[in-house]
Amino acid sequence: MFDMLQYKFIQHALLASLFGGISCGIVGVWVVMMRIPFVGVAMSHSAFAGAVFGILTGTNPLFMALLFCLASSVLIGPVAKRSQLDPNISIGIIFSLVLGIAFLCLGLIKGPRTEALQLIWGNILLLDRTDILFLIGSCGLVILFLILFFKEIRAVLFQRELARASGIPEKAFFYSLLILTGLSVTFNLNTVGGLLIFSLIINPPSAAYQLTYSLKKMFILSSFFSVTSCLAGLVISYYLNVPTGAVIIITSSLIFLLCLIFSPKRKKVT
Repeated sequence: MFDMLQYKFIQHALLASLFGGISCGIVGVWVVMMRIPFVGVAMSHSAFAGAVFGILTGTNPLFMALLFCLASSVLIGPVAKRSQLDPNISIGIIFSLVLGIAFLCLGLIKGPRTEALQLIWGNILLLDRTDILFLIGSCGLVILFLILFFKEIRAVLFQRELARASGIPEKAFFYSLLILTGLSVTFNLNTVGGLLIFSLIINPPSAAYQLTYSLKKMFILSSFFSVTSCLAGLVISYYLNVPTGAVIIITSSLIFLLCLIFSPKRKKVT
């Protein structure tokens, strides 16, 4: 196993597994506890649409992915409020829009579409030093925000109305959580791809939720499961020569199933 560590691309992939896994694990808890799981789908496809638009227009794909993702984050609240719809419905509308933009831009690209198609599935083995630095930076920002505002985040996740009544600027924290989620999704786009990053955000926190009632432990377990999924997927794909992103997602799904089977909450209900 240690023979793989001699390669630079494996070292980059391991760092991406660690920092990308931690950030996805943390923001995944926010998404699951706020009961807006579809936001992961909308964010990932927004990032994908932005990146493809960047390729089409000759601008930096990562920058455009971040711009589209942040725009989607900011639009979720106003669309839901003005249309008087549930946030999940507004997320679905935004998802439909960015999906249309993504495939329109994909169809307009002249010549080989290899770079654009790679964004769909991702490839953790092709990350460079810049990608790793962005992952480290976004992970550090997510952790710092969580540590500094844990009490406020906990209140917003529990009940936004009660948080507002307690004097907490819940709207500001709600949008901050969405923006940081978008940031994490964007910088993990090359890790498992636009179509699969949603699963890495949902599966680990859902698995952690099966094992604990403590929000702090849920953050820790979710990050652990996410990192474990990435590392296991990396090692398995290296030796079996199969797509890394797909193995990462399958591993995270298996972890959830195991946690569901042995969940003390499930036993208590039965």
